[in-house]
Parts: sequence; C-alpha cells; structure tokens
Amino acid sequence: MSSRFSLFSDPVHGFVRVPKGLLMTLVDSPEVQRLRRIRQLGLGFLVFPGAVHTRFEHGLGAMALMYDALDVLRETGTVMTTDEVEGALAAALLHDVGHGPFSHTLEEQLVPAGAAPYHHEAMSRALTARLDRRLGGDGTPEGGGPLAVTLAILAGTYDRPFFCDLVASQLDMDRLDYLRRDSFYTGVAEGVVGVDRILKTMRVWPRQGGPGSRLVVESKGAYAVENFLLSRRLMYWQVYLHKTVLAADQVLRGAFARARALVAQGSRDDALARTAPPLAAFLTGELTADALAPGHPLHDALLDAFSALDDTDLLYSLKRWTRSGDAVLADLARRFVDRDLFATRRLDAEPDADTVGTWRAAAADWLVDEGLAARDEAAELARLYVTTGVARLGAYSPEARPIAFLEPDGALRTLSSATDAPAVAFLEDRVAKPFVVAPKGLSLPGAP
Repeated sequence: MSSRFSLFSDPVHGFVRVPKGLLMTLVDSPEVQRLRRIRQLGLGFLVFPGAVHTRFEHGLGAMALMYDALDVLRETGTVMTTDEVEGALAAALLHDVGHGPFSHTLEEQLVPAGAAPYHHEAMSRALTARLDRRLGGDGTPEGGGPLAVTLAILAGTYDRPFFCDLVASQLDMDRLDYLRRDSFYTGVAEGVVGVDRILKTMRVWPRQGGPGSRLVVESKGAYAVENFLLSRRLMYWQVYLHKTVLAADQVLRGAFARARALVAQGSRDDALARTAPPLAAFLTGELTADALAPGHPLHDALLDAFSALDDTDLLYSLKRWTRSGDAVLADLARRFVDRDLFATRRLDAEPDADTVGTWRAAAADWLVDEGLAARDEAAELARLYVTTGVARLGAYSPEARPIAFLEPDGALRTLSSATDAPAVAFLEDRVAKPFVVAPKGLSLPGAP
C-alpha cells in the first residue's frame, strides 16, 4: 500500500510529512518551488557562511510546526474540520511566497509604493489567490475554492481567529520556525528556543474556538515563551540587524537604484542591456504596489514578473553590471560581488539634515577624487554612498494582540503578570539605534 504522505528530511525538525493531494500539489507548484531560490536570511550569508538556507525550507518547517500545534489543540478538545486543518497547513506553507530576491532586502525597491505602500504579505495573498484560481476556485475567501480557508487565514478574516493567530501573531509558527532555523544555520546559540514546550502548552480559548476565540498558552509554558521572546531580541541584534548585513543591504540597494536611474535616462550601456530579463522587468518602476489590486490592468503582469524573479537573476545581473560603462554602477556591483562592502557606523542620535548634507558633500568630493563621478553629478550620486537609517526592535509589543496565559482556574493573564515583570519590561522596551553607512575610506566629519 502506498503512503498517504511524502516525506522531506529537514535538519531542524526531522522528517516533515506532506499529505498527498492538495498540499503536495502546492509544494510542487512553481510559486513554492521558486522559494528554493530565495535565501531565507537575505544577505546574512555574507556574515554567516552557513546561512544559505531558503524560504522553501522555512515554509516546510512552518507547516511541520502547524501540524504539531493542530494535533495538540485537537487533543485538548478543539474540534476542527478537514478543510480547516488543510487550510491552516497550506497557510503556513504559503505565507512567504510573496518574498522577492534576498527576502527583505529589495522589498520596497522592486515594487515601489503606489497609492499604498508595498508589503510582501499582500504579494503572498495575491499569489495564493492565483493558485486558488488555477485549482478551480475564484481566488477569494468567500468563493469556496480549494484555498478559500487559506486565503481567509492569510487575510486575518477567518471566523475562528485562533487559526489566524497560528499563522500571524506574536507567537506564530512563522516565528517559531525561523528563530530555530536561523539559529541552526548561523551557529548563533542564543536563537535556540523551547519550541516543543510552547507547542505542547498551546490552547484555544474558549475551547470551542468560535468567533472571538484566540490562541493562548497554559501558564506552565510562560517561561518558555519568555525565553522565546528573549531569543528573538538577541537574534535581531546579532543576526538580522548585524552591522555588516546593514551595509550589504545598502550596497545592493544602491546598485539597483543606479541601474533603475540609468534605464530612466535611456542608457545604452551594454552591461545594463544584459540584465537578467526577470529583473529587467522591474527596472522601469512601472510595476507598483497598486497593481496588486485584482482587476488592475497590470495585475497579471506583476504576478508573472515577480514569480519569475529570484536570487539567481539578481546575482547574474550584478556580475554583468560590474562591466558597466557607468563607473558608479560598476563600482557598487563589484563591491557586492567581491564583498568589498561599506562600513556601518553606529550613531548616538539620528543626524539632522545639515549633518547628512555635510557627509554627502564629503562623499561627492571623494567620488570625484576616486574618478567615479564628474563634479556636476557627484552631489546626486553621493546619496548612493552615504545612507542613514535606524535599526529598530521591540521583541514584544503590548499594543498588538498580547500573548495570554491560561491559568488552571480558567482565568487569562497577560505576559507581564504571568512572568517576571522586570523581564517583560525589558522585552517590551523599544530600542532604536541610528546608523550611517558609507565607504570605509570616506571620512565623515563628526561621525564616530
């Protein structure tokens, strides 16, 4: 007798079961297979050599944890239909299909904001809707298609809200998988969390899981949750917001911005003309976030172009751009390919406009001295070489839907009352660290 499941061997979770039928069809779809070519940690591999894992692995991992969570919830009395179980598993698998090359790095540059800003979650929902239409549905949560429940869960509108909590909340399968997975591949031990303990203590309140229901954790799992939040905070500072990752992000964004500017100027540069076609489609800036709306005249064009784009196209294009006749594009592309990155300098406070202007004036002089720009264009190009930003982190937000704990007497308590209040205050503290990114050989007056 043939098995009802396909098995994937995962170094983090062991064997991951994928039921044959709808879920295996989704795994085999081009949208999900594309995630094999999208690095989970973006440019983190430039700092942590082992961090070359992909969004495909993460999607399977999130689905594996969803399996375990649903089993626990059913064993403790929450009734679910087959469609709900399958829909939740599909939502965990598909939640990141909207990521572009190197995950978050070019998220806002590839698809510029239109009337509304761009969010990869909206792209994930649009691609899932198209999958639903391909499978016979109408691409809406109300249409009754194979992915109708999945679409409602991803939109946060499903009428049993605990399913939405499992996919997108402050304690969801996405976060539980990526912390454990990223810790494994980077070798940063601070990201190790007690996932099993958290899953085993998850409950639905009220147990029947009707409208207004929510995901909670039994009080005996409070310290495992606290450790999870602490691990998330440490991983952000040590991995996701590492100073070299921030610098690499800026070099890549600068190269893309310069390529787009040259296209807008009608450049006939041979290297630019040899840009990988899937990436070239985004250099015009015509495909904006507005095209994500169903019925928009460029909706299908945007989804087609995005589905064809992955890390490979960007890396190929960067290698081509190193031979550009434009000195700035060639320099920025070479810096990325050769890992000759800028430096990130932490600042005590956000710089004012005059300070940034002074730094960019120094960069303009430097560009002229280095032979990278003529005097009349150096001031504008300096924006690609001196960028500022703020690394922000709040491991836990009391303003969002809080994590709640279920006491033996049936009462619910908040995180701060269920664990050590000072520790929770530390996790709730929002930290902002201003920084400036610039070439290592460039002196910035007054900067550290």
